[in-house]
Amino acid sequence: MAADKAPLPAAVPPPDRSQIERLNTLYRIIEDAPAGGGLKARLASGARRLLGRVLSRQQEFNAALVDHINRNLPLQFEAHRATLGLIDWVSASVERCEDAKDVVEHHLQALLARERRNDAAVAALAAQHEELRAAVSVLQQAAHGLRRAIEELQANPTSQIPNSKFPPDLASRMPVPGEDPGQPPSQFAAADSYKYVGFEDQFRGSPEEIRKRVAEYLPIFEKTSDVLDVGCGRGEFLDLLRGNGVRARGIDVNAAMVDVCREKKLDAETADALTYLRGLPDGSLGGLFAAQVIEHLEPRYLTQLLDAAFDKLRPGAPIVLETINPACWFAFFESYIRDLTHVRPVHPDTLHYLLIATGFQHVDIKYRAPYPDAEKLQPVASPALGDLVETLNANVEKINRLLFTYLDYAAVGIRA
Repeated sequence: MAADKAPLPAAVPPPDRSQIERLNTLYRIIEDAPAGGGLKARLASGARRLLGRVLSRQQEFNAALVDHINRNLPLQFEAHRATLGLIDWVSASVERCEDAKDVVEHHLQALLARERRNDAAVAALAAQHEELRAAVSVLQQAAHGLRRAIEELQANPTSQIPNSKFPPDLASRMPVPGEDPGQPPSQFAAADSYKYVGFEDQFRGSPEEIRKRVAEYLPIFEKTSDVLDVGCGRGEFLDLLRGNGVRARGIDVNAAMVDVCREKKLDAETADALTYLRGLPDGSLGGLFAAQVIEHLEPRYLTQLLDAAFDKLRPGAPIVLETINPACWFAFFESYIRDLTHVRPVHPDTLHYLLIATGFQHVDIKYRAPYPDAEKLQPVASPALGDLVETLNANVEKINRLLFTYLDYAAVGIRA
């Protein structure tokens, strides 16, 4: 807009005209001959003519230069004025740009603050969405359990709903004297079993994620049959075995989990692992798989379970026991202690020894689910610091080995 344009500068002082007048009078170097006809005048006139031949070109140059100055000085003066005006206008424009920049930065900061508030609001909504999703999942499982209980009552009106134990904890308590070791007590009722299904969905991972993880164990069982999946959960591994032509069945103490398996037409039943194994004929199993189960067991129950598995597996049959890796501090504090049904972490060395002591051979510990490298402590790259950097990076590596290694591991053995 015209009103925003910077005004031209005040009048530039005109050039010194006195110097111009002097140039106009002094450019001539050959003066006219004085009047008179004396000898002196004639000699002077001759000298002037002689000098005029020599200095005439200099005088012509002086005349041309003075004429050029006279004609171009006003134009140079106006150009000088315009240049000064342009400089002042540019300076004023720069100042206006600086002011506009400040205004833009102010608005930008306001937009960034608004964006941060929006991000916080979106994060809060996402958290609420996760809470709502978990609540809906629990309600769905509860409705499913109620429907199953109603169907059982309709089929047998005189019966009572059995007060069975909460699945994960059922196999996690050391039996007390006088009790059946396969039926240890539980502080949870069967009516609450649906809650653990929702817990699995939210914290252990979706069925698709679990299916992808346990698919790594398929090659171990590809030439087997009659595989038992202890703690089959939602049936991800059973479904994979079925898809690969391996006959398998699963057991789980959580009735809601077993219902999920049966909806997929999988062979699964509600049972305690130790009691179920003891009821099988010796050598009747071609493989045993248990993922994220043994951390729910007391030591005595675990050793009895391994003994029973050894008796029921055929020679050459594989056993795979996957669990949380407590040697990784992140896995222990983020995964192990989150689950209330966990009883005791099992160190890889401990499980390796127990399998060998039970009689299994070729026992190997396979670590899996590595912690992402990008999330670990990063080494320092500064050659100028020399030995200090080397020491610091060595310490970083030690901390990473303690905190951020593999989240899970599996002990794999063969029945001799």
